Order: sequence, then C-alpha cells, then structure tokens
Amino acid sequence: MKFRNQVVARRSLAFLLIAFALLEGVRSVAQTQATSQTAASSRSALLKEGTEVKLKLHDKLTSKTAVEGDLVNLTLDEDLKVGEVTVAKAGSVAVGTVSRADKAGMLGRPGDLSLRLEFLKADDSNVRLRGAKGKQGKGREGTAVALTVLFGPIGLVKHGRNAELKEATPLVAYVDQDTELPTVR
Repeated sequence: MKFRNQVVARRSLAFLLIAFALLEGVRSVAQTQATSQTAASSRSALLKEGTEVKLKLHDKLTSKTAVEGDLVNLTLDEDLKVGEVTVAKAGSVAVGTVSRADKAGMLGRPGDLSLRLEFLKADDSNVRLRGAKGKQGKGREGTAVALTVLFGPIGLVKHGRNAELKEATPLVAYVDQDTELPTVR
C-alpha cells in the first residue's frame, strides 16, 4: 500500500509540475506578444527640420473679413512620410494665423492679406511649421485718378479690390524643428 501511495504522489507531483510549466509557457507567450504589439504600435520616426509639408486652405479667406490674429484652418494635402513610413495622413488639420489684413481703400488702394503657418496636428502631436503666404488685391489707382480728373472729388471714393485666398489654395510649409512622431498604420 505504501508503495502505491508513493507512485500516486509522484504522478500527482509530476502532473502538477507539467501543468505549472504549461501555464507559465502560455503566460510568457502572451506577455511576449503583448510586448511586441506595444513595441510595434509605439514605433516612431524622426521628422527632420526643413521637411516640406504640402497644405491647402480649408476655407476662403479675404482681406475684407479677416482680422489680424485670426486662426485659419488648413488641411494636409498628401500623406506626410519619413522614408516609407507615414507619420500624418492626408486631411490632417493644420493651423495658421492671419498676420496682416488690410481692407481695400479709397483712391483705388488694394487690400492686403498675409498668413503665417503655425503647426500641423499629427494624431496627438503638434508639428511646428514655418512658412507664410501673402496676397495683394488689385489696385485701381489709375481708375481713381481718371475719375477724379473727369468728375472731380467723386473719383476719390473709388476702392481697390480686396485680397482673396480661395478655398483649396495650395500652400507649402516646412517643419520648424526635428520632431519625433509615432507612425500611422
């Protein structure tokens, strides 16, 4: 009887050891897979300073309605890549600021509009940009002078045209500083 109990005890112990080893192996494989998935999702790429970023204006902008300091919405025109790795998808939001907005004036003076590019939102990160876009309306000084000669002071009220940037106007910005960004799937 004693011998039989020892055999049963040894078999039970062997079974427990095998079960424990299998459980540890399964847990180890699960941890390895989770770690590799986390590493794959946390891969990042370095976006170098001076990288060209192609943007387009989201809405129409005019010197008649714009005010200095207004924020302007832009969108990324094409995927932003570092080598073959995409760090920002086309359509990502970018932001600019109106740096100058002068309405068209009397005597045929044209409107003036300037835009400074600020940053691009790439997932949870902001990429600082540098770049500017300016536009001047059409001047009508000659028309104002001719009207003044022909009709007197009434010609002085002739206005120039306001500057206007149409929706989807292409703009080029450049990355302002090296930025580490996560890759996009």
